[in-house]
Amino acid sequence: MSTSESFIAHLIELRTRLLHSIVALLLVFVCLFPFAGQLYSLLAQPLLAKLPKGGQMIATDVTTPFFVPLKVAMMAAFLIALPYILYQIWRFVAPGLYAHEKKYVAPLIAASMMLFFCGMAFAYFVVFPVVFGFITASAPQGVAVMTDIDKYLSFVLSMFVAFGMTFQVPVAVVVLVRMGVVTTAKLKEIRPYMIVGAFVVGAIFTPPDVVSQFMLAMPLWLLYEAGIIVAGWMAKSS
Repeated sequence: MSTSESFIAHLIELRTRLLHSIVALLLVFVCLFPFAGQLYSLLAQPLLAKLPKGGQMIATDVTTPFFVPLKVAMMAAFLIALPYILYQIWRFVAPGLYAHEKKYVAPLIAASMMLFFCGMAFAYFVVFPVVFGFITASAPQGVAVMTDIDKYLSFVLSMFVAFGMTFQVPVAVVVLVRMGVVTTAKLKEIRPYMIVGAFVVGAIFTPPDVVSQFMLAMPLWLLYEAGIIVAGWMAKSS
């Protein structure tokens, strides 16, 4: 097969994988669309549970009550379809990998996806109740806490991304060690700097309160330690 034919074949394969991924995403979204309102209510539950008696969320724009739940349904559809989308990506890149690369790439992708979901779950079930409880309790006397639903969604998404990426630390550590960029001994040596960096990251990517910063920094540090352990175990077993 000539170079041009090979290139066209790759483009056709890429188009096929993209179409499969888009169709899967749209199918899941269509199924979730009738439940968009309930999905947003579920997403807002951590804040609603901490609001004072009679407190509620508000919508300040005319179209917000329709489009915000729609965004939530799309986000949920993407998360549900993500394993299939990653499978399509794997089907596209796998033929170009060596056997020893396939041995590690597939488990790392699966671990990365699961850790991202774990990070989102940690934010939703552990961090949000604490943070929202702290924020609502800190409201000055006479101030009614009524958050706009669009701004709440933006805040939640940023927290999901922050904690999802934080939980990728073990994967990043393992990849760096396997590539020979750094050794486990060096990672242990720079541990104090990593701890300081974890609290700096917590201060940047979380609301300006000590509680949420601490709840991001601590998992970041512990996951760093977990990455060192896994990388060391893999080095001994290889």
